[in-house]
Amino acid sequence: MPTKKDPLSGIENPLALDQQVCFGLAVAARSVIALYRPLLEPMGLTHPQYLVMLALWEEEPLRVSELSRKVQLDPGTLSPLLKRLEAQGYIRRERNKLDERSLAVVLTERGRALRDDAEKIPPAIVERLDMSVDELMELHRRLLEVIAAATR
Repeated sequence: MPTKKDPLSGIENPLALDQQVCFGLAVAARSVIALYRPLLEPMGLTHPQYLVMLALWEEEPLRVSELSRKVQLDPGTLSPLLKRLEAQGYIRRERNKLDERSLAVVLTERGRALRDDAEKIPPAIVERLDMSVDELMELHRRLLEVIAAATR
């Protein structure tokens, strides 16, 4: 009867910190998000707020539940973030006239205008990472595979 080979047999110490996928992902995420900070601060945005704005620049209006799914933030985290964006004048939350329980998020003119400043961010990040767009797109593709595998 064949035995199942240990998938970690080639790794000398599978508990070594630098061998952990979670460690590499956590450090990479913090490091990359730190590159965004000085670019977002002049716009008054945090990284999670930037993700919300990206989703809304792509499609609006979005129900809060749709937005939550798109940016993969739970409603409890998203709600205070939306309040801050609304206080800054970038978005409005509006009740659906047909269903008062449903909140839609829409951009204000100020929020739409912010997109022009945001267009400078992707090229600045590519430059700061000093990687080709092809390399970054391949990394993105692989990360989506990891996300899919982790959420199966």
